[in-house]
Amino acid sequence: MAQSVFNHTEASKVEAFLRQRLNPELKVQMRQRPDECAEIYLGAECLGVVSKNVDEGETSYSFEITILDIDLDDL
Repeated sequence: MAQSVFNHTEASKVEAFLRQRLNPELKVQMRQRPDECAEIYLGAECLGVVSKNVDEGETSYSFEITILDIDLDDL
């Protein structure tokens, strides 16, 4: 599976999708350098990354959430 550069147009579409499906406060933020992924924020907290994947001519986007063990201590 090949990864391609994630652009601003795609970031806007993914952001609209995530806001509609998960939380209207989510924001997709592009990284400083051209990259295959962008960061997902809820307020000032980075929740994870979304990456673009191209395989056999089909494009998909993967959303990876990082949960630190210390974040679970208060639950």
